[in-house]
Amino acid sequence: MSTIALVTGASRGAGRGIACALGSHGATVYVTGRSETSQDHPLPGTIHETAQAVTEAGGKGIAVRCDHGDDRQVEALFQRIEAESGRLDICVNNAAAIYDELTTPGNFWEKPLKLADIIDVGIRSSYVASWHAARMMVPRGRGVIAFTSASGAAHYVYGPGYGTHKAGVDKMAFDMGVDLAGTGVIALSVWMGGLLTDRMKAMIAAESEKYGYLNDRLETPEFTGHVLWAIAQDPGNAKYLGHTIIGAEVAREYGILDAGGRQPPSYRESDNVWPLQQFERVIR
Repeated sequence: MSTIALVTGASRGAGRGIACALGSHGATVYVTGRSETSQDHPLPGTIHETAQAVTEAGGKGIAVRCDHGDDRQVEALFQRIEAESGRLDICVNNAAAIYDELTTPGNFWEKPLKLADIIDVGIRSSYVASWHAARMMVPRGRGVIAFTSASGAAHYVYGPGYGTHKAGVDKMAFDMGVDLAGTGVIALSVWMGGLLTDRMKAMIAAESEKYGYLNDRLETPEFTGHVLWAIAQDPGNAKYLGHTIIGAEVAREYGILDAGGRQPPSYRESDNVWPLQQFERVIR
């Protein structure tokens, strides 16, 4: 029986890589995003190209155009998954509003206000998708809800919008973990390393002195997908409930290597940072 997965924001970048990795394990993967043609975004990649790549990798890719800032479109997406597949095993919340100005010099008030969109299409959209996913998974007693995150949750990266997004999804995973305890469904957030995406390649090429050091640390976009697959198949995955994990560290536990047999470094090693501590106190 094929694993049914959803990867949001999968036209390109991390989402595309995660979707393709899940496809390589034989999963049926619903890939969402707003890019349907090459004219829809300045960077290459569409949901249809990702769906085809998932299928070519050995799974079944299903492209669904969805603006994750529109709750009605998200509701229709989950209704379609329910109608076509009858269940959802893995939900990867990756959709976020990322603009080129995010990485340009300047303080937050000197940059466009649209950078705040990452709070809506990033934090809120992940909450909405997880709400729908939990309502499908909990009655079946199994499932994985994952958030793609990074070390910007614990130190300054690009400004308060980006940091708020990363810290927000880490906290969301923890709090959802409290509510999901005992259901068989787990929520977790994954710190990905720097990713060798088209956007990152362009950044390094444009500012090699600033970003060139990342070449020795970068992960392929597929790496996190293999980590999430291993977690989803692990009967003891309840140990990750509510946790924010560093993908490179968990990969070692499962013996997962990146392309070329590389073992990506952990933020703990490369930058002396790690996920923020959450406390066990619960107020209901």
